[in-house]
Amino acid sequence: MSVKKKKMRATKPVHPGQILREDFMPDRGLTVMDLAAAIGTSRQTVNELVRERRAMTPVMALKLGRFFGNTAEFWLDVQRDVDLREAQKAYGEEIKGIKPHRATRR
Repeated sequence: MSVKKKKMRATKPVHPGQILREDFMPDRGLTVMDLAAAIGTSRQTVNELVRERRAMTPVMALKLGRFFGNTAEFWLDVQRDVDLREAQKAYGEEIKGIKPHRATRR
């Protein structure tokens, strides 16, 4: 089975904290303290997320999905894009040096 290679995005992916800070919280008039209290998380955790100093975790994605009425997958997909971009930047040359395996047919 082969999977076509995708090119790296030309634009930097948006951090889930930016989406939370710019789209979700202002639309609902929420402060960091309001959101933290509503989802049972510390103010510091939410603050670090919206300042893009913390990654989205599965637990946080579940909490935000429940609170905002979307899905945990939405939040984790946004984080995945950020993580893959960072890994590509950090390890891209090393990864390019790996020779792809070719399966033999019987």
